[in-house]
Amino acid sequence: MTTAPHAPARRPRARLRAVAALVPALLLAACSTAAAPAVGPSDAAAASADPVPGGTLRFALGASPSGVDPQQVGSNVSIYVARQLADSLTDQDPETGEIVPWLATSWDVGDDLTRFTFHLRDGVTFSDGTPLTAATVKANLDVLARGLGAGSALATSYLTGYVETRVDDERTATVVFEAPNAQFLQATSTVSLAILSDATTQAAPEERLQGDVVGSGPFVLESYTQDQGAVLTRRDGYAWASGVSDHAGEAYLDRIEFTVVPESGVRAGGLASDQFDAIGDVLPQDVAQVEATDGAVLTRTNPGVVFVLQPNVTAAPLDDPDVRRAVNLAIDRQQIVDTVLSDAFRPATSVLASTTPGYVDLSDELAPDAAAASDLLDDAGWEPGDDGIRQKDGQRLTFDVVYAPLFTGSQAVLELVQQQLRAAGVDLQIRQQTPAEQQQSLTAGAFGTYYYNVTRADGDILRTQFSSTLRNINQRPADDVLDPLLDAQLAAADPAARADLVAQAQREVLDQGLAIPLFELAQSIGVAGGVHGVAFDASSRLLFHDAWIEPTP
Repeated sequence: MTTAPHAPARRPRARLRAVAALVPALLLAACSTAAAPAVGPSDAAAASADPVPGGTLRFALGASPSGVDPQQVGSNVSIYVARQLADSLTDQDPETGEIVPWLATSWDVGDDLTRFTFHLRDGVTFSDGTPLTAATVKANLDVLARGLGAGSALATSYLTGYVETRVDDERTATVVFEAPNAQFLQATSTVSLAILSDATTQAAPEERLQGDVVGSGPFVLESYTQDQGAVLTRRDGYAWASGVSDHAGEAYLDRIEFTVVPESGVRAGGLASDQFDAIGDVLPQDVAQVEATDGAVLTRTNPGVVFVLQPNVTAAPLDDPDVRRAVNLAIDRQQIVDTVLSDAFRPATSVLASTTPGYVDLSDELAPDAAAASDLLDDAGWEPGDDGIRQKDGQRLTFDVVYAPLFTGSQAVLELVQQQLRAAGVDLQIRQQTPAEQQQSLTAGAFGTYYYNVTRADGDILRTQFSSTLRNINQRPADDVLDPLLDAQLAAADPAARADLVAQAQREVLDQGLAIPLFELAQSIGVAGGVHGVAFDASSRLLFHDAWIEPTP
């Protein structure tokens, strides 16, 4: 049985402007990448100064949040809001990858990886005044194990094989699985398994998304308006931040005002003209404007599944593995980064981002090779047509991509991929949808490829996205190669053995053409010169607990 240490001594975060370090091994109890906070350009001077409480941080989002329920949202813009409302049982140190105490002060893990006992912190309350208890933890996990609908698919996948949560006493809860679950401890640090009040667990999923959420976090929700934004206010009496925060007590900011501003140039102009204090999704053309007024652009690569086109393998022409392989070879990923993104981003070199534990470099398999792509399509019977698009049996080589514009650069990326594929004789049709419409297309199997990324600092994200028994975006039947690999890594107690299984799974995903990787998402945030302490967590999502604003002279 492994036992967690009690809360470590609180340490200051390293003062860095950008992050690109990795944890090379896939750890059993601490699967993450190294990270650091996002900080303003004047932090060298401010590091020795005391943070100043008060003030309102005005943040411009690049897209609309899909809701504010931490357990149901997945996009970065949604989590920027939702994460501030709720805490998790554990946290993940963004510099070392270690799993550290948060709402739980310690835990015990059974040798067979089926039992996880959490000892809860005393004195924690939710913003409605109710206390954190083992029964509340049980209520949260019971609801998520059953599923809140499509929005909670990620959280539910973390609870595969869930049997029960035993309430050993008021402050001790034991989570039991029917089979080994090596990823669960890291999962308890994620926003998807954030712990919410009893009242929230009893609310309808749609009501929770629209604001019926009560957490124990450093901020509370004042208002949320779909497609417009949200307002958060400081939680009085907050005193239980995790050990990786700079301080344990109340947030410094009085308020955070999130406003949806889809146009990147308008966001950058608003930062330069003091309409905003921070902005999301800074594009290359906006960097100079941000930096010209003493602002800074802060970046960190998201771990997890990179932005991919994930094919529906039941629909022609992508039901042919050779066509899928040819599409992979026809794409120039470096050109995508160089042309429409920036040096803050990286071309995909696997289905997992390079900051993900267990990542393996498959760049050789993903190098553009127009001749090899042409040979595969020739051998598959696809011949060049009069307009350059290949044809077979009177049918054009065409398929669509459904995407939701949750990342500002997505349309430009897909338009460039469209041009690259056209040069290979492939017609890609781009279909923009809302997140809800995209989910409907997925459920109905009414798509050729599905464009998305998903963030998690654990290689088990491959099981969530590629297992035939979970989301199964590929719409594929069960197999005797990939599915067993994904299941085996879940039961591997040895970190090196687990890392090897995750590496094999990545290769198999590419060999079968189950993903067409494009680029690694990087958070690219603009902050004004007087903004300090905004931090990236281990999953490259923003935290505002330590954030503060210099008073205007």
